Amino acid sequence: MNKIILMGRLVRDPELRHTENGDKLYTKFTIAVQRNFKLSDGSREADFIPVRVWGKKAEIVCKYVKKGNYITISGRLRTGSYEDNEGNKKYITEVVAEDFKFISGKREQTGTEDN
Repeated sequence: MNKIILMGRLVRDPELRHTENGDKLYTKFTIAVQRNFKLSDGSREADFIPVRVWGKKAEIVCKYVKKGNYITISGRLRTGSYEDNEGNKKYITEVVAEDFKFISGKREQTGTEDN
């Protein structure tokens, strides 16, 4: 089973994008997820998690969520690799969001679709 649930704040505004051939919409953004333990000085560190959302859900995220907003995401972990322009192999790990809930903002919106 590959299931992840995260709660955190957006690091920057999401931007709606198209795949290279232009047939699919998506957005990529990073959320800062606070760790559950405190450091010796009382502060908490955060992990910065890359997230990708596809299709209509990407449009919803871009319309309603901005930098600093709190969001809960459930989805799956995806890993992959590609070659950069210099021929170096690069590895990526990201969360592909399947459902989400906006926690802060004027409107509460969910990304769960009823099929």
